[in-house]
Amino acid sequence: MTVPGLIGELAPQVVARLVRRYGDFDSCEDAVQEALLAATRQWPAEGVPDNPKAWLTTVASRRLIETVRGDVARRRREETVSRETVPSTAPDHDDSLTLLTLCCHPALTPASQVALTLRAVGGLTTAAIAHAFLVPEATIGQRISRAKQRIKASGAQFLPPSREELPQRIAGVLKVLYLIFNEGYTASSGPALRRVELTAEAIRLTRQLHAALPGDGEVTGLLALMLLTDARGPARTKPDGTLVPLAEQDRDHWHRPSIEEGIALVTGALADGPVGPYQLQAAIAAVHAEARRAEDTDWPQILGLYNLLHAAAPGPMVTLNRAVAVAMVHGPRAGLDQLAEAEPALAGHHRLSAVRAHLLDLAGDHQAAREAYLEAARRTLSVPEQRYLHSRAERPVR
Repeated sequence: MTVPGLIGELAPQVVARLVRRYGDFDSCEDAVQEALLAATRQWPAEGVPDNPKAWLTTVASRRLIETVRGDVARRRREETVSRETVPSTAPDHDDSLTLLTLCCHPALTPASQVALTLRAVGGLTTAAIAHAFLVPEATIGQRISRAKQRIKASGAQFLPPSREELPQRIAGVLKVLYLIFNEGYTASSGPALRRVELTAEAIRLTRQLHAALPGDGEVTGLLALMLLTDARGPARTKPDGTLVPLAEQDRDHWHRPSIEEGIALVTGALADGPVGPYQLQAAIAAVHAEARRAEDTDWPQILGLYNLLHAAAPGPMVTLNRAVAVAMVHGPRAGLDQLAEAEPALAGHHRLSAVRAHLLDLAGDHQAAREAYLEAARRTLSVPEQRYLHSRAERPVR
């Protein structure tokens, strides 16, 4: 395993260990960040320690003790903390799930949940997170700082959620992980279509969650959905970065091992029940993955799955995607009729205009399609999407 991969795997375990030992999430997380930075500098040059988890725990504990000793406001805690013996070996108990639910606490905004999760659980530096989201480092730092303050103000403790709380808290975690994945898979702004570091981190964290909760169908469904979606990544762009739509992708370039794993996961989850939204989305992705050519896609099955998803978790994006499935089964005009349901919630969103343009193209109304493509291009901040939409608008009328 690479040094960055090892650090990312151990980061949440070390944070959890310190928080459980000393109780101050804010200070402990900062101390672990310093230990991670030290490891990033030292391990590549000096070699990985025999017990890297214990090394990180030791360094972070010392940083924390130094901080407490230097902070007059915390002198009363100094004696207690200083008496602690820095552990020579790391414990077997893994509190990563508890840490993940704390970082996704409902008192936090989605943006703060994402930033704190990537830093405390993912082990990414503030600079790396800022780079991934194309925002100033200070912005991410402020989000993380505010998140810690809100957690403290809420009175949240470093304890596993109760049996009653667990379903709702896990649902919040899944939402955050999916937000991270989606931003990586189709970046909302900037020159690149994908931000691979975010999709990879979302999949890694979801694997950890799945290992902790193997019987949770929605956790399994989300992992399957990510794997099946990410498998298309190599075929989504041309060498020059130009976007390639799903129907035109070279499916030989799809990552088959990820597809096979994703199909196996969702098949098992659907068989065990009950069925949730992430499982349904994964099932839709599996149908696409099973089609070796675009024309082999089982659109009636996809429409049936979207009907179930629309009933289980209605929303404007579900309506938008369902309209495409309706068009492929019943014709483009039928799909266009379905778009009206999504318009109030997605007014001004470039995806609504892009889907309308695509369906108008299929219906033969190429002039109206061109106008809709240009409208979509004006509304997106993604440079690859802008180029793609302009190319569609500029095609000769057939």
